[in-house]
Amino acid sequence: MNLKFLKNGVAVFMILIVALLIVPLNPSILDFMFILNLSVSLVILLLTMYIKEPLEFSIFPSLLLLTTLLRLGLNVSSTRSILTRGGYAGEVVKTFGDFVIQGNVVVGLVIFLIIVLVQFIVITKGAERVAEVSARFTLDAMPGKQMAIDADLSSGIIDESEAKRRREKIQREADFFGSMDGASKFVKGDAIISIIITLINLIGGLVVGLIDGGDFSSVVATYSSATVGDGLMSQIPALLISVATGMIVTRSASEGNLNSEVLSQFSSQPTVLIIAAVVLPLLIIIGFPPVQVLLISGTFFALGITLRNKQKKALAVAGAEPVPVEEITSEVSFYRNLDNVYGLLSVDAIGVEVGYSLLPLVDEKSGGNFLDRIVMLRKQFADEMGAVIPAIRLKDSSRLNPNQYEILLRGESIAVGEVLVDHYLALAPDNISPENMVDGIETVDPAFGMPAVWISEDKKLRAEMAGYTLIDPVSVIITHLSELIGKYAHEMLTRQEVKRMLDNLKKSNDSISDEIVPSVVS
Repeated sequence: MNLKFLKNGVAVFMILIVALLIVPLNPSILDFMFILNLSVSLVILLLTMYIKEPLEFSIFPSLLLLTTLLRLGLNVSSTRSILTRGGYAGEVVKTFGDFVIQGNVVVGLVIFLIIVLVQFIVITKGAERVAEVSARFTLDAMPGKQMAIDADLSSGIIDESEAKRRREKIQREADFFGSMDGASKFVKGDAIISIIITLINLIGGLVVGLIDGGDFSSVVATYSSATVGDGLMSQIPALLISVATGMIVTRSASEGNLNSEVLSQFSSQPTVLIIAAVVLPLLIIIGFPPVQVLLISGTFFALGITLRNKQKKALAVAGAEPVPVEEITSEVSFYRNLDNVYGLLSVDAIGVEVGYSLLPLVDEKSGGNFLDRIVMLRKQFADEMGAVIPAIRLKDSSRLNPNQYEILLRGESIAVGEVLVDHYLALAPDNISPENMVDGIETVDPAFGMPAVWISEDKKLRAEMAGYTLIDPVSVIITHLSELIGKYAHEMLTRQEVKRMLDNLKKSNDSISDEIVPSVVS
């Protein structure tokens, strides 16, 4: 489908809003605009539910202003039509007003007030406060995030292009939440003006109707129906936009959209559903209808049992499998060869041993990227120091604590550290206030000896907003290893390594290599 005609869509949209404010519109056009307003608001709400992080919908603050202006233009046009056409502002307003009022003006006005108050007091007020706090914390966290990017870049975890992309993302986050802080005021003002416009429609309609010689009761019925219909057709899209605003400012970055996150987190604790299913039938004692209570209770119980059985199966599959007898026999056969036993006497230049809890960090099948980090570290060391890190032997060790790792140089331990899987090492900024400090397991950064805390995943966002520098467990080990390699580089540069470097030089500069290092030294 050719979408070139949409390139100037925003400009056309602004002209349309100006027309709504100035030019009297035909009721059929008003019907189209009301339906368009409702449809756009619904699409925006659905978009906020399906994005994974707020920056995927970075135009939302500007879109919020445009939709607010659209509702303002519709309010002005519908008010003009109600007052000049005897309470008629199109079939949408008339049908909606008659459907809601059902012959009772008070009911319609009460419903309208409830929607406006819920939007103004509950949703808009909360979204406004969250936007303010998010903007402040995002700006406060910028230095810490920049330091984390610089640390990853210097340790070889990321390259220059990735560092540039992350810095741009941080700047966009600050711009977005700063814009949302101001844009949320549009929603608040829109809710206030809706109440005022409704009063103008009602009072102005009564005055116009009575001046035209209408009967008081018929005038009240006509203009109240039109006023309520107009108010609700304006406020329901406004309510959808307010909910979308609240969703996008309370949304944290995640691997999935809101729907998948809600399902995964609600289903993570099936015991809670079973307990709720047991407690709910107690409501029957105080007179709650038993059919509805038992239906909900039974649904909770069935879901809880199903999810718990599913978790048990997953744990059983993830459990450690016994080593097959064939593998043990194969290992015995391997070491019957004396030459293979001599292989055990070789000493690795560098070795890293880990406790069993850290195996997921180094196992590629479990999603670990430790080996990829080693490759990047070797590249960085070669660029900066002009030497190549020798092969690093990685293995698990039963003598270490589950969360410990040990770094060895030629079989001798040179450092022991401890990291927590599914946690982050949080380094506090120098100027952090006591109320912004995040609780965690106190520790010391193994690479630099700085005080730090281990925090869980659920505290990550708060720590970032407070300006903490967050380091994942693999990065902690890699940074520690990098510091030690730099410290002991002179011991790793053996004659064999020098020979390899000279052989590599000889491939590209044969004559220079022969002049500097001749084959026979006299």
